[in-house]
Amino acid sequence: MNQLNLLDVQKYVEDNIGIFHKKRISSLQKLKLRTVLRKKNPYLFRAKYLLTAEQIVRSLTDAFISSNEETIFGDWLECLAIFINFQVYGGKKSGINGIDLEFDKDKIRYIVNIKSGPNWGNSSQIEKMKADFKSATRTLRTSGSGIQVVAINGCCYGKESNPDKGDYFKYCGQEFWEFISGRQSLFTEIIEPLGFKSKEKNEEFIEAYSRIINLFTKEFATDFCTTDGDIDWEKLVQFNSGREKYD
Repeated sequence: MNQLNLLDVQKYVEDNIGIFHKKRISSLQKLKLRTVLRKKNPYLFRAKYLLTAEQIVRSLTDAFISSNEETIFGDWLECLAIFINFQVYGGKKSGINGIDLEFDKDKIRYIVNIKSGPNWGNSSQIEKMKADFKSATRTLRTSGSGIQVVAINGCCYGKESNPDKGDYFKYCGQEFWEFISGRQSLFTEIIEPLGFKSKEKNEEFIEAYSRIINLFTKEFATDFCTTDGDIDWEKLVQFNSGREKYD
């Protein structure tokens, strides 16, 4: 075990946080209005009394951004966690399906599935993770018969009052970052470098976001508003939910 150098973590974050910002802008630029319109509930828009094209467009786009950014940043945090663990325990990105991180500590091989937060999946997704843990354990024990394997579901934020799940352990927030680094205070120490150039990067994102809102509003008004400027709810619902394809 090595001591974690926070300056190394800071440099890693500063060198790589731009990847997150580039991906969120790129994902936004690839977004298509009709794609998100087909995925959202038009009845909800009506029930919320949304009356303008821009209101609907912002509601659609903001929902997409919120979900998409969580995924993109979750992937980025996974890379950060693996980097930190490598510095301390020599851990690595696992080559086993369903396992994100492998490392040895106190003669135990830990296999880790990393998620953003604690409420990441439904019962079938959790069962899939447990099956992946069992399969990975069999694989590792075949290659090294005497190895002791412990499975961990690690969550980058949140809390878990009952970490022992029987087949695996679930560590969240402070417990997770301490587990992979041996440093109790890491969960607060990483928050500051994450803000590196965030104002500058967010200004770029806002510019891209504004262009998308303007383009989508124009497209929505052309395709789903009447000549009087009202939303054509029947046409919108037909596009979203009609039996035949509506173009």
